[in-house]
Amino acid sequence: MNVKIGIIDADLLEKNRHRMPNLACMKISSYHKQMGDQVELLTDYSRVKEFGRVYLSKVFTETRCPEEVLTMEHVRYGGTGFYADRAPELPYEIEHAMPDYSLYENWLADQGEDGKRSKKFKYYRDYSIGFLTRGCFRQCPFCINRNKTASVPASPITEFYSPKKKKICLLDDNFLACKEWHTLLGQLRETDRPIQFRQGLDIRLITRQKAEELTACRLDGDLIFAFDNIKDTKVIVEKMQVINNVFQESKRVKFYVLTGFDEMGKYDRLFWRQDLLQTFERIRILMGLRAYPYIMRYEKYRESPYRGMYVNLSRWCNQPQMFKRMSLREFCYLAKDGSACRNYLQEFERDFPEARNYLDMKFME
Repeated sequence: MNVKIGIIDADLLEKNRHRMPNLACMKISSYHKQMGDQVELLTDYSRVKEFGRVYLSKVFTETRCPEEVLTMEHVRYGGTGFYADRAPELPYEIEHAMPDYSLYENWLADQGEDGKRSKKFKYYRDYSIGFLTRGCFRQCPFCINRNKTASVPASPITEFYSPKKKKICLLDDNFLACKEWHTLLGQLRETDRPIQFRQGLDIRLITRQKAEELTACRLDGDLIFAFDNIKDTKVIVEKMQVINNVFQESKRVKFYVLTGFDEMGKYDRLFWRQDLLQTFERIRILMGLRAYPYIMRYEKYRESPYRGMYVNLSRWCNQPQMFKRMSLREFCYLAKDGSACRNYLQEFERDFPEARNYLDMKFME
């Protein structure tokens, strides 16, 4: 018997929502439509009781969901936002279903002209989305893949690639760690679509061959890596020489820079001092490599006595046009909410006199 299915992308309902469709929701929708069920994306929680079954998914832990909905018998929920690294896998027949890219169509239409043209909705509109590989061997303690030991093939490109979509977005955890990376890049090139590695690539695994094969692909946007630990400075500098020699500035290179995370979980004043100083040093190093930092704040940063400085750093670095043209000090004095920015800056300069030079460093110099 056909069932009336409701699907809730909980992250979509947040005020400052993440601008990416939920892949699990699209696969669940596809599976149930194949079964002849009627599927609808719910954009609030008011009609949950009207459906025979409701699936609720979230990616982020801070996304809020009504407890009364989660306890309803016909509601099934999941995703990393609930279970972090222990999220149960989707059943095989759902995991390998072609995503239902039409799931968000009505919602997107409700966004009016923005839905048709705005960059903030581009992933709902323009991209085929999926994983070619799953897993990573790094076991970084802050990562949801910390219990994995390898990167392995997950699905062929045909499983999620739609010729109707202009571009491809890969969510792979560590693509270059997979032994089949060469074959998989070949599959991507055959689509003749621009490709984005949304989670970034592991620069520590870059070789000249890998760099050259990446240049043979139509890469969409920045070339993204990560600089999470100051201890990786030497290898990152060495690998950036390879990247620069091959790409020759044809691509802007960006690095995710993790801040506010302590592997030991101490989060005392000494940690916050060291973390901020090491963050500034990583930014300085990236400037010297002509690469752009993108600050990734671990949720614990909110507990820091220098919380405002983490905000200043992310606002400055995460706007490349601002970062390229001005120092952090100049940015804080020109910001719209300048009084708060200046106060955070002055507080930091008072408590960190050894870090004053960092405040005036400029990418263009």
